[in-house]
Amino acid sequence: MAELGSYLILLVAGFIAGTLNVVAGGGSFLTLPVLIFLGLPPTVANGTNRVAVLTQNVGAVWSFHQHGVMDWRASLLSAALPAMTGAWLGAEVAIWVGDDTFKDTLAFLMVAVTLWTLWDPVKGKLDSSAGGRPRWMIALAFFLVGVYSGFVQAGVGFLILAATTLWGLDLVKGNAVKVLVILATMVVSLWVFASQGKVDWLLGFVLGAGNLAGGLVGVRLTVLKGHGWIKKVVTATVILFALRLWFFE
Repeated sequence: MAELGSYLILLVAGFIAGTLNVVAGGGSFLTLPVLIFLGLPPTVANGTNRVAVLTQNVGAVWSFHQHGVMDWRASLLSAALPAMTGAWLGAEVAIWVGDDTFKDTLAFLMVAVTLWTLWDPVKGKLDSSAGGRPRWMIALAFFLVGVYSGFVQAGVGFLILAATTLWGLDLVKGNAVKVLVILATMVVSLWVFASQGKVDWLLGFVLGAGNLAGGLVGVRLTVLKGHGWIKKVVTATVILFALRLWFFE
């Protein structure tokens, strides 16, 4: 019964996270603490969460491809490949620092990134002239995004949209690049975590099932309610989780 309860909690958490990832982003700031509170060591929770993220973004990439939005050549060369290199480094660092340091770093990032997004740093700041910036600068930006994604992943969508803004992409193309980069970095980082025995596959797939269902609801919920009210609830919840995580033993 205890295991059944844990699975139900993960399904609900995954559903909420999947919805948030469509509406705004940052769903992993909820699922990572849940995995830790259910008893997984922080580094194992970090690896396990990537199973769900990978599952959700496979569908998202396919959807963008079907709609003809994805520029595969540019997205792979300028974004996905540099990010994959960074993800390998970030994942190795996440395992190297150990559970306690990762847990404290996660709590700090949960608060910092959540507060940063309250000001919508990307909104209204698209720069059509940014497309003329050197390719190495764009690649470097995505390499750094990849390092973050490999290390913690949570909230990386916000950073990717900042990088696509630097690239000069509109939000539609930027979101297509976002899901491809997340998918690519999840493949690399999940392999690193799995090779070190840091993945609970069963819990990851249960969480992933919730993510998929939540993603389907996310678009409709955005249309009906808008994301303003959701952002307030998410902000309060994430900060409370962060404080709890900081003092969690």
